[in-house]
Amino acid sequence: MNILILSRNISLYSTHRLVSECHKKGHKATVLDPLNFNLIIDGNQSKITDQSNNPIQPDVVIPRIGSNITNFGAAVLRHFELKKIPVTLSSDALLYARDKLVALQLLANQGIPVPKTCLLSPLGVNQKLIAQEFEFPAILKLLDSTQGLGVILSETKNNAVAVAEAFQASQQKYIMQKYIAESSGQDIRAFVIGGEVVATMLRKAQEGEFRSNIHRGASARMIQLSEEENEIALQAARILKLNVAGVDIIRSKDGPLVLEVNASPGLEGIEKTTRINIAGRIIEFAGTLARQSEHNG
Repeated sequence: MNILILSRNISLYSTHRLVSECHKKGHKATVLDPLNFNLIIDGNQSKITDQSNNPIQPDVVIPRIGSNITNFGAAVLRHFELKKIPVTLSSDALLYARDKLVALQLLANQGIPVPKTCLLSPLGVNQKLIAQEFEFPAILKLLDSTQGLGVILSETKNNAVAVAEAFQASQQKYIMQKYIAESSGQDIRAFVIGGEVVATMLRKAQEGEFRSNIHRGASARMIQLSEEENEIALQAARILKLNVAGVDIIRSKDGPLVLEVNASPGLEGIEKTTRINIAGRIIEFAGTLARQSEHNG
């Protein structure tokens, strides 16, 4: 089987692990930068080519699309989908999950519990609304933030207003969110593949830090989800149409809340923490998609 892995850097842990597992299972693995692709639309002769105009025609595609190329990456995935080439991440799912506000809207509309969140009017920072809707501290978060960057804990209303005004002045899209103090800088990452939670870990922020990203020095350990948490993780991935997802959950006094859902979750932290072969499970799932596509003609 010819598996195409879309990645801008073959040396990244996640990309390297997927390639390694492809080889172990006897598959051909090709890693290509999606920014090198050309999308040619020509009726039923539409195709995807590289810079030498060679057509790209794999059996299945595993995207590792970075947040800085989301829109072009989605266009590439859509082209594969239209050509009936299976992908482990659909173009719609990528776009839904990458926009944190859209994801929260869709999840909340389907009854998934999420932290109280507000998208403020771009015409100005409404201080009265902020005071009425939020207690402090509160979170301000850039919509395109990754690995904890662009996530700010505002201790007071005045500080929150100042940060919001700075975001608006620089034309940044952001949301304001309730801070769940009882989570104490901890969250749960549930890794979902093909409608099954295959691995889970609890991440805990460093002393004095509220962000529990491993890239920011957080520690991690294996954890068992409750039945409710397991079902919420599966539902969140299903609602956002994600076959492979990292669902981040925090435990509040009112029960579990979905903080966000990652469409291209990293493998390093969860594989090293749980010792579970996540990359191998992704390759197995990709193989299932390829076989189903071949069977369906």
